[in-house]
Amino acid sequence: MSVKIRLQRHGKKGKPFFHIVVADSRARRDGRFIEKLGTYNPITNPATIELNVDSAVQWLNNGAQPTDTARAILSYKGALYKKHLQGGVAKGAFDEAEAEKRFSAWVDAKESKVQGKVEGLATAKADAKKAALDAEVKVNEARVAAAAQADADAKAAEEAANAPAEEVATEGEAAAETEENTEA
Repeated sequence: MSVKIRLQRHGKKGKPFFHIVVADSRARRDGRFIEKLGTYNPITNPATIELNVDSAVQWLNNGAQPTDTARAILSYKGALYKKHLQGGVAKGAFDEAEAEKRFSAWVDAKESKVQGKVEGLATAKADAKKAALDAEVKVNEARVAAAAQADADAKAAEEAANAPAEEVATEGEAAAETEENTEA
C-alpha cells in the first residue's frame, strides 16, 4: 500500500480550504484518509498553515510520499528540516539536544520572517488607506472651491445682468428728459 501526504479540498467554490492528510494513494482526493495532519488556507495573506510537525515527520520516516504542494508546505513549516536533523542524529553527527536547538532556532527565524511580512502588509495597507483619504480630501477641497467659484461667477453674472438694465433704464429716462427739453 502506497501512502501519500496530500491536500484534501474543502470550502466553497472560489474559496478553497485544504486539510493536509495522510491517505492511501488509491483513495479519492476528498475521500477516505488515514490521519489528518493539519490545515492550509491559501486565501489569507500570508497563507495560514497549521501542521502537526511531529506526526508529519513520523509519517515521512515511515515512507509516506508527499505530493508537490504538500512537500512545499512541509518544507515551509519545517517538517522536512526536522526529518533531515533526525537523520544527522541517527548518523551520529550531533546529539538530539543539538538537533532540537537547531530546529527551534530555525522555527524562530521563520516566524520572525513571517511576522515581518504580516507587519509589512499591514503597513502597506495603512499607507494605501491614508493616501486614498488624502486624495479624497483633496478632491473634496477642489469640489468646494469649484462650487464657491461657481457661486461667485453666478453672483457676478447676476449683478452684471442687473447693472446694464439699470443703466438702460437711466439712459432711457435721460433720453426722455432730453426729448422733453427739446420739445419745450
